[in-house]
Amino acid sequence: MVGPLLRSLYSAATRKSFSSSSANYRKPYVFSRAAGFTRPFSSSPAAATSPSTTSASGTVVDPRLLRNVAVIAHVDHGKTTLMDRLLRQCGADVPHERALDSINLERERGITISSKVTSISWKGNELNMVDTPGHADFGGEVERVVGMVEGAILVVDAGEGPLAQTKFVLAKALKYGLRPLLLLNKVDRPSVTEERCSEVESLVFDLFANLGATEEQLEFPVLYASAKEGWASSTYTKNPSDDARNMSDLLDAIIRHVPPPNATLDAPFQMLVSMMEKDNFVGRILTGRIHSGVLQVGDRVHGIHSTDSGTAKIEEGKVVKLMKKMGMKIVSVDSAGAGDIVSMAGLTSPVIGHTITNVGVMTALPTVDLDPPTISMTFGVNDSPLAGRDGIYLTGKQIGERLLAEAERNLALNVLPGMSDSYEVQGRGELQLGILIENMRREKFELSVSPPKVMYKTEKGQKLEPIEEVTIEVNEEHVGLVMEALSHRRGEITDMGPVPGSVGRTRLCLTCPSRGLVGYRSVFNSVTRGTGFMHRAFLTYEKYRGPLGNVRKGVLVSMGYGTTTAYALMSLEPRGILFVKPGMETYDGMIIGEHSRDTDLDVNPVRSKELTNIRAASKDENVKLTPPRLISLEEAIGYVASDELIEVTPNAVRLRKRYLDVNKRKTMSKRPKE
Repeated sequence: MVGPLLRSLYSAATRKSFSSSSANYRKPYVFSRAAGFTRPFSSSPAAATSPSTTSASGTVVDPRLLRNVAVIAHVDHGKTTLMDRLLRQCGADVPHERALDSINLERERGITISSKVTSISWKGNELNMVDTPGHADFGGEVERVVGMVEGAILVVDAGEGPLAQTKFVLAKALKYGLRPLLLLNKVDRPSVTEERCSEVESLVFDLFANLGATEEQLEFPVLYASAKEGWASSTYTKNPSDDARNMSDLLDAIIRHVPPPNATLDAPFQMLVSMMEKDNFVGRILTGRIHSGVLQVGDRVHGIHSTDSGTAKIEEGKVVKLMKKMGMKIVSVDSAGAGDIVSMAGLTSPVIGHTITNVGVMTALPTVDLDPPTISMTFGVNDSPLAGRDGIYLTGKQIGERLLAEAERNLALNVLPGMSDSYEVQGRGELQLGILIENMRREKFELSVSPPKVMYKTEKGQKLEPIEEVTIEVNEEHVGLVMEALSHRRGEITDMGPVPGSVGRTRLCLTCPSRGLVGYRSVFNSVTRGTGFMHRAFLTYEKYRGPLGNVRKGVLVSMGYGTTTAYALMSLEPRGILFVKPGMETYDGMIIGEHSRDTDLDVNPVRSKELTNIRAASKDENVKLTPPRLISLEEAIGYVASDELIEVTPNAVRLRKRYLDVNKRKTMSKRPKE
């Protein structure tokens, strides 16, 4: 995240008046706003004391020397690794692999969750590079940053070819008129041949054409690369010469094919806020591309946005800090000009989608169009008997403030207040909402979460539901099980065939309702024993496909309060699959396992063995229990039914019935379901 870097930078800036050496400390490398890096990313003491490093700011960069580029791709096709290699090529100090994935959850899961912007210098030009997520659940991150750039690098795995989310991110880039460069990554793999690369190029060309690309966009340059080994080439090769094992060809292609921003320095200052974060020292940090004019520290600016009745003014203030991410570090600059991507501090109210302009200008820039949310969950106060033991933030007010703050930073989320301290959170998918819940867990929140609900539409009296495009790769022996499960979930096969370059693998392409895919990933991983790949992306709204088949069995529900015992669980094992182990706390209405039948069963997991006065060495049985199925947060989100809730605390994820009392449950079960 930018926060820790900004804190160190801010601390150094506040000490400037007390120590002249502090000024040199906070400028470890040279940046001339006119000519880019004069001493690329040098952090040596000699560089710090050199006369050429006394200022981190000078004249504004000529827009003709700027290139704003986004890196877009499907999940796990190599975007962030490619960014590492580009940073190293231009002299940045990259401390570890996937350095731009600075959030803990990004490093743990190996995915990019939020977009990152950094700047590198190449042959006198300044390249503002944007790393974007590839997962469709985080499509809002892609949508709001593609408006900041003029070009894009479309990274495609040369072995897998374009997949569902490749189509998704490419459609966003083409919609904004970007001219993508095609980079075929992972060509060093043994299964990738020149013929396979030609096939992938044809598939990508067809994808461009199907998405309505213009003739200019169809004339995309093609490069071949191995981001893992750190090289890119304009011609097909699997083993380039030693002097060509670098990213020079890709950087040169960016300079040639990506147009500079169409910007005017003489016009009044305008900037659309595309990214936002908060810092404990400088407050709200607003990031965006300067549309026109020049911004300097100390300028009076205000935030505005368009409304139905005209342009509304939000707040007026002074620019107290102007920053740029250069390489892996953040530096302060005194001024920035049109076409550049910068971060500013000084205003406390504007959010993503608002326009920052000079005082007196009341023309707001057009905002980005976001795809509608397709799924919703209700967040509320945890009211279980075990509430308040782990967390710090327990009240509905605290939960609501946290959710509203998240909605400010992430436009793809909608938060609507509900009844009795509950909030409806609308998003793109299970993963996006699961990441939000996991972050709140780690921040010591306790809450209860409802199962996901699909957001339907009604047009001309017809019920419509979101349909997703799904691409699946499995071993041949698992095809039947996968197709059977998806048939119960209203999936429809559109294409099926062998996977190029893989023996014994089959690729399935199908469309399926979003509600049918809720909770299927864990089932899929279990059925394929972890050998299958499933990728999904929102496709469109279509006619409601009817009720789902039987996708889950009943559950074992506790009717006792206390600590589970091995004696009780031993007698419950034949009833189904347990979710708890001996010594765990339980309460009335808590779900402790999955029943072997389709109905729910009330059981007592806290029953203990009656003691007698006759004891013998062989009298007691040696209890051996099967290890329980411990459900993770992502599995829980997809597992719970409409009459159940997820209890989320910093130390535990529990499943429970919405109504804990058994008599209340029986009464509510007689009511008609939605």
